[in-house]
Amino acid sequence: MISTNDFRTGLTIELDGTVWRVVDFLHVKPGKGSAFVRTKLKNVQNGNVMERTFRADETVPKATLEKRSMQHTYKEGDELVFMDMESFEEVRITPDQIGDSAKYITEGMEVNAVYWEGNLLEVEVPQTVVLEVTDTDPGVKGDTATGGSKPATLETGAQVSVPLFISVGERIRIDTRDGSYTGRE
Repeated sequence: MISTNDFRTGLTIELDGTVWRVVDFLHVKPGKGSAFVRTKLKNVQNGNVMERTFRADETVPKATLEKRSMQHTYKEGDELVFMDMESFEEVRITPDQIGDSAKYITEGMEVNAVYWEGNLLEVEVPQTVVLEVTDTDPGVKGDTATGGSKPATLETGAQVSVPLFISVGERIRIDTRDGSYTGRE
């Protein structure tokens, strides 16, 4: 159990049989009445967001999550096959379970699988990945970093916006949280 006074951003709690992550919180002490904690919670399983108010010093169950390091070995049909790095068991995960960041996963990439009570909740990919550009308009002499952007297709099939000077075959760094170009490798 954890007190609502100890809420921090990123903390996971159990409410109504599901796992919620604290996205935002605010301790409020009105001039009249008792203090309370206003929170914004995100459901880890389906991504729904809700706002909820707790009394100060109220206790809620803390969700005990288990992280397992896994390596992507190959793709079979629509499923991605991962190998647990400790037990060497294979786990099949659909791109829907991973979310938007599934388009940045390459063979051999290590990810963290987050489990709660034996059920897979989410897959955490690295914040930045290095991928090769497989298709984009050719760069022209004189194109600069401040001159604009163009679409590019990466080795995983993901579409990102890159500066005009990037050409096919270059390896670039991508932020997996928002799909933005962060630099060349």
